[in-house]
Amino acid sequence: MPAWLWKLLGKDPDAAVVYFASGDAARVRAMYEEIHALEPGREHIVVCQGREIDGLPCRTWNGGPLDLGSTRIGLAPFLLGAKPHPLRTLAFRSAPHHLLAFNERGERHHLRADIASLLFWRGVPLDRIWLRPRWWPWARERSREAREVAVWAGRPLTGRPRVGIVAPYFPWPLGHGGAVRIHALLREAAKEFDVNYYCFAEPGAEPGPVMDWVHQAVLFDMPRYREPRWASFAPPEVREFRSQAMLERIERDALPLVQAEYTHLARYAKGVVVAHDVTYDLYEQIERRQPSLANRWNAWRWRRFEKGIRGKLVVMAGKDAPLLDNTVVIPNGVDLERFRPAPEPDSQRVLFVGSFRHFPNVTAFRFLREEVWPLVLHRVPGAELEVVAGPHHERFHAARSERGITVHGFVADVVPLYQRANVVVSPTLVSAGTNLKVLEAMAVERALVSTTSGCDGLGLTDGESVRIRDGAAAFAEAVVELLLDKPARAALARAARRIAEAEFDWSAIGARQAALWRELAR
Repeated sequence: MPAWLWKLLGKDPDAAVVYFASGDAARVRAMYEEIHALEPGREHIVVCQGREIDGLPCRTWNGGPLDLGSTRIGLAPFLLGAKPHPLRTLAFRSAPHHLLAFNERGERHHLRADIASLLFWRGVPLDRIWLRPRWWPWARERSREAREVAVWAGRPLTGRPRVGIVAPYFPWPLGHGGAVRIHALLREAAKEFDVNYYCFAEPGAEPGPVMDWVHQAVLFDMPRYREPRWASFAPPEVREFRSQAMLERIERDALPLVQAEYTHLARYAKGVVVAHDVTYDLYEQIERRQPSLANRWNAWRWRRFEKGIRGKLVVMAGKDAPLLDNTVVIPNGVDLERFRPAPEPDSQRVLFVGSFRHFPNVTAFRFLREEVWPLVLHRVPGAELEVVAGPHHERFHAARSERGITVHGFVADVVPLYQRANVVVSPTLVSAGTNLKVLEAMAVERALVSTTSGCDGLGLTDGESVRIRDGAAAFAEAVVELLLDKPARAALARAARRIAEAEFDWSAIGARQAALWRELAR
């Protein structure tokens, strides 16, 4: 419309950017700064409910229709979230044709009456909204299989038995539990075997100490999987890590035994597959907690796939052995020399370690941050929470500014974080396999509060070596009790350290892996 007509209607010709603060202050500030940089010439107004946000041009909304006088809304940014928010509803009422939604990842999308907007609202990442199945004729992008990109030479062949290991990543640096296990057992395997290591590697991967233990590392670039995750009978991770080049390389090297780390790499195995998680069990837990067609589909196809794996399957605990066929238990472990007990600091610090690459850790963090931690702070206002999230921690950048919470990305050495903690928590709501972070807390001799699934399969006893609590209120109460009771913390921690020393030393676990390889080689 021409400017004179807007003036005739009593409205400003130049439309303003009106933000709806439907989330925490840090996310609102990030949203404001991003749009302000793109539209510096417009008027910018932030609609807040209750408390204003320092440094932003806020107007307080106390209910009812939004009254901006002659100001016309040209763009209405707001924040998406898991819980309803009245300012989100107000944005829809006030500017239904000018909505700009921001998700927790910081991605933005103009909302319209279309499928893309519905998917964005439901939490689908922006770069996956336009994906189409492989069989779809008009797909914008196609998947790309991984190709061999580098061969690193390690130690020369020693004449010992040769074994191959296939993994979805290079086990250095030690950014998550799977890398810790592979790294430790490679070191033990080097005492008796010559190992070829095949993996998909991120750009900039570094050999670290690993090449002292293997004869050769064959690196493939990361695949680019551009299909919807619902669109195949095989689980998406199985399709994502298909690589004819890797199959051909393994066949050309003609090793008598090849161990695949993780079930979704089972196609590359010759003899043994390590089930770090029994993934169908994980999805069945999710489906029981949140029944839906999508969760039922994931559980069904993972069960179909994992039940069809042939060869010996290594599982992490006795509880997993009945879930698959032809299994042997080789548990997770901990480096007892590296993770040593140290005196507690005079503080009230809680630690959660869990890579956000693994979605159960993201679910656990949300539970801890949104339901448990406010209850802890209410009782212990000086408590501090440290979170080691690894890659993708930027999804929760707002949590870094919340009261009492510090979120770390990749941490090269987590031992100092364990040693300066008073209580370690494992608040997983769904879990498969066993949690290395629990073993590390046990070894460092720190009191542990866990859900049932968080410490399942490790032989811990509630009240003796751990506090096991499943609801938010009960979990928070256990954390508070331990923060305020140093003798109780010490008793739990000493009992847990004794269990770690007796059952979870990597050298003994490495011997079990070597015995399995010798048996299969025969």
